[in-house]
Amino acid sequence: MCAARSQIVSALFKQNVVVGRIQTACKNNASKQNHRKYCNISRHLNTSTNTSIIVDNTAETVTPHALINQSIKPKSVSDFQELYEATKKKFQSKKLPVDVHPDAVFACNELDLSEVQVYGFDYDYTLACYKPILENLLYNLAREMLVKRFRYPDDILELEYEPNFAVRGLHYDVEKGLLVKLDSFLQLQLGSVYRGRTKVEADEVLKLYHNRLLPIAYVEGPNSSHQHNTNSKMVQLADLFSVPEMCLLCNVIEYFEHNRIDYNPEIVFHDTRTAMGSCHPIMHATVMKNTEKYIERNAKLVHYLKKLQKAGKNLFLVTNSPFSFVNCGMSFLVGPNWRDFFDVVIVQARKPKFFTDESRPIRLYDEKTRSHVWDRVFKLEKGRIYYEGSVRQLQELKGWRGHSVLYFGDHPYSDLADVTLKHSWRTGAIISELAHEIETLNRVDFKKNANWLQMLTQLIEDTQDDDSEAAQVCLRAWMEERDQLRNKTKNVFNEQFGSVFRTYHNPTYFSRRLFRFADIYTSDITNLHKFSTSHTFYPRRGVMPHEYASHFI
Repeated sequence: MCAARSQIVSALFKQNVVVGRIQTACKNNASKQNHRKYCNISRHLNTSTNTSIIVDNTAETVTPHALINQSIKPKSVSDFQELYEATKKKFQSKKLPVDVHPDAVFACNELDLSEVQVYGFDYDYTLACYKPILENLLYNLAREMLVKRFRYPDDILELEYEPNFAVRGLHYDVEKGLLVKLDSFLQLQLGSVYRGRTKVEADEVLKLYHNRLLPIAYVEGPNSSHQHNTNSKMVQLADLFSVPEMCLLCNVIEYFEHNRIDYNPEIVFHDTRTAMGSCHPIMHATVMKNTEKYIERNAKLVHYLKKLQKAGKNLFLVTNSPFSFVNCGMSFLVGPNWRDFFDVVIVQARKPKFFTDESRPIRLYDEKTRSHVWDRVFKLEKGRIYYEGSVRQLQELKGWRGHSVLYFGDHPYSDLADVTLKHSWRTGAIISELAHEIETLNRVDFKKNANWLQMLTQLIEDTQDDDSEAAQVCLRAWMEERDQLRNKTKNVFNEQFGSVFRTYHNPTYFSRRLFRFADIYTSDITNLHKFSTSHTFYPRRGVMPHEYASHFI
C-alpha cells in the first residue's frame, strides 16, 4: 500500500482520537466558558491551518501536515475500533457514484468511426436478440435428445431448466466434471465451483487442483491460443446458446451423483454438447413457425441500417445460421426487403473456420432449389446469397481490408478474435447481459457495499502488519466482515457465479478476452444509432497499480 494512503488512514485515526478527547473535555468541564472554548476547537480542527488545542490549560500547536506525519499509533482494541469508526464515517460522507447509462457504448480501444467504411454483422444475438423462452426450448430439445438418441435414463426428462443457474464465460473441466469460474489470471474463484448443481467446498477444490492458480496449459492446452485446443482440460462456454447447455450438463451430473450412478464426466459433456448442437435445426423450424414468440422486436434496427446506408457505408452479413432461418428473422425485424441494406450476405459460414481457413470456396446459394450451385464465384453481388467461403476471399473480391472494416458479433472468439488479430479489422461486441449487469451496478445497495468493501480492504491492508493482540482481534472481525461484503457484491449478480465480468475483484477470464478482442462493446447494436458516423469512442484512462488512485486527489 502506498505511503500516502497509509498516512491518510493514520491521520483519520489521530483526528478522531483528538476530537474525541476534546469533546470529552467539553462534557466534563463545569465552566460554560471553557465548554464553549473546547468545543470551538473541535469545530475548527478540520478548517484551521494552525489550530491551538487546549486541554487542561496546556497549549499544543498542530498543523494538518503535522497531523499526517505524527507517529501516534493505535494500541488498544478501543483505539482500533475508533479507527474503524473514523473510516466508516469517512465512507458515509462520500457521494455514491453516478449511474451508468444502460444504453452506453464502452470503448476498450480508441475507435474513430470516420475511418470505417464497411460495417459487418453476425446474426444471432447481434442483429436478432432472442427472448428467454428460446433457452427453455433449446434445453428441452437437447434433454429429449439425450434420452431418445443417447439412451440416458428417462428420469432426466423430469429435470427442469433453471435460467438463473449459470452465466456466460464459465469453464467446464472435462476431466474432473466441474463447472468453474476463472479470473483473468487463471485463478479459480472459490465458492463458484460446482459438481452438478452442488457447490464444491474450497478445501476439496484445493485438494483436486493443488492450487488456486491453474497452469495455462491446463486451461488453454499446450499451444495456447484464443481458440479452444482439443488437448486442453477445460472448455469455455462463451456464447449465450451455451447457458442452457451448462444447465443441462449440471442437471444430468447432479442426477447421476444423487442416484450414485457411475459416469464419465467427459462423455457426459460431449453427449450434452452433441445433443445441443443437433437440436438447432429443430429449434430453427420452431422459431420460424412463431417468430414473434422467440425474437425480440427492435424497431430501431431498421433506422440504424438506413442511417448507415444513407451515410454511404457498405454493409455485409456473415452468419453460421441457414438462409431460411435468417430470412425469416430479418423479415420480421427489418421487413421483406431487408437484403437491400446489405452488399454481401453469407450464410452457414461455419465461423471460426470462415476466418481461419483459406481453401474453402464461396458458393452461391440457389433460393429456388434451396441448394448450392457448383459454379465458381468471381464476384459478390448485392441481393444474392452466398454460402461458406473464407474471409480471404471476401476481402479479395470486395477489397475491404484492415481498419476500414468494423465487424459486430456476440462471441469474443469465433466472431472477433481472428478478424482483429489476423486481418486488423475493428470489432464491436454485443453483450446482451450487460443490461442486467448495469442495472445491478446502479443499485444503491450495491454501490454502498462496493464502496465500503474498498475502504475496509484499505483499512485491513494498512493494519495487517501490526502484530499486537489488539490489532489481530480487530483484523479477524474486519476480515469476516470483508468476506460477507465480497459475497454480497457477488451474489447480487448471480447467486452461484456472480458477475459475467468480475470474480470477487479481478476481471474474469471472459472479460480479459472481451477487452482484448473488442474495440467497443454494448448491450444492443442499436445503441450506436445515437452516434454520428464520424464519432470517436475514447477508452477511459485506467489507473495502473503504481499510479495515483486518482489524478484529482
